[in-house]
Amino acid sequence: MFKNDNLSNIRSIKKIDTRMLDVGKVSKKGCTAIVIDDDEDTVNLFSEFLEICDVKVLGKAYEGNQAVELYKKIFPDLVFSDVMMPGYDGFYVLQKIRQINPHSIMVMITGDVRPETIDELQKLKADAIVYKPFDMKQIIETVNELLKKSVYPAQIN
Repeated sequence: MFKNDNLSNIRSIKKIDTRMLDVGKVSKKGCTAIVIDDDEDTVNLFSEFLEICDVKVLGKAYEGNQAVELYKKIFPDLVFSDVMMPGYDGFYVLQKIRQINPHSIMVMITGDVRPETIDELQKLKADAIVYKPFDMKQIIETVNELLKKSVYPAQIN
């Protein structure tokens, strides 16, 4: 749907037409999330997709340090973070949130497929790595699998 190297398509969308989407819903009622990316348009679009899939986005951040502070205030069920950001990046987010809550569900999103990036994300215990351009159906399926394995399975429908 979107070109990997061209965000102009994303920026031109004013509102998502829900008829375009048949990506499913998350299996946990009242599931909450924060979304982190240095590109505001990407954060807003991704957040809107999540809302359509019954994930309540409680916060948005545009750099890693802001994301960690937001996590401390909100403690969401899910964290979706871009990896490559200027300043405090997604590695920082993953490492710091893991220190705060080792059971947090961390979904890392990246266009970087270099082995050293993947190795570092695995070393830091990312729950899932999603590659750009992302597929929302795949993300929802991944989230549902992660929720089944979480330390709070009784909350799943």
